[in-house]
Amino acid sequence: MDPYKKDRNRRIHNPFDHFGFDDDFFNDFLDDRFIDDFIRRAEEMMHMISHAAPGKPIVHGFKFSFGPDGKPHLEDFGNKPVQSDEGESSISEEREPLTDVIESDEDVSVTVEIPGVEREDIDLNVTEEQLEITVDTHQRKYYKTVNLPTDVKPKTTKATYKNGVLDVIIQRKERKKDGEKGYKVNIQ
Repeated sequence: MDPYKKDRNRRIHNPFDHFGFDDDFFNDFLDDRFIDDFIRRAEEMMHMISHAAPGKPIVHGFKFSFGPDGKPHLEDFGNKPVQSDEGESSISEEREPLTDVIESDEDVSVTVEIPGVEREDIDLNVTEEQLEITVDTHQRKYYKTVNLPTDVKPKTTKATYKNGVLDVIIQRKERKKDGEKGYKVNIQ
């Protein structure tokens, strides 16, 4: 057996050993696919660091959370690796910001970390299904498309930006009730 694969298999079955956590705790909610994804992302980060161009900052990481289904979820943020036509990898200057999406009965709130820019540099575009955030200045470039968890009313969007944090609130579209075929309009 390949020694790297043997070592990797050991890490897959017990990747949190050095943190001192009980294995049973993680085995209860982390399946092998999640662990493989976690290790792959960590290896990608190490590859980015080892191939970084001098003088160019690297920001890359992932956020761990639980989805509405109760399953663990990883989301990337930071610089993205880019493949050239010749197959060489480099690091994009454009960063994907760390993002949180919270759905309530009335609206969807999106919080985005985009430090180092002015409010005027931020472009937002909202559709019923997505929020697109773009910043393109000579110092910073950010881009993120957020798939919203429910349909929203784009014209109700309110956004504030303070201390590098963009907060966006969008009203949800009303849900159709079971058996509801439409809205009855009274004629006056």
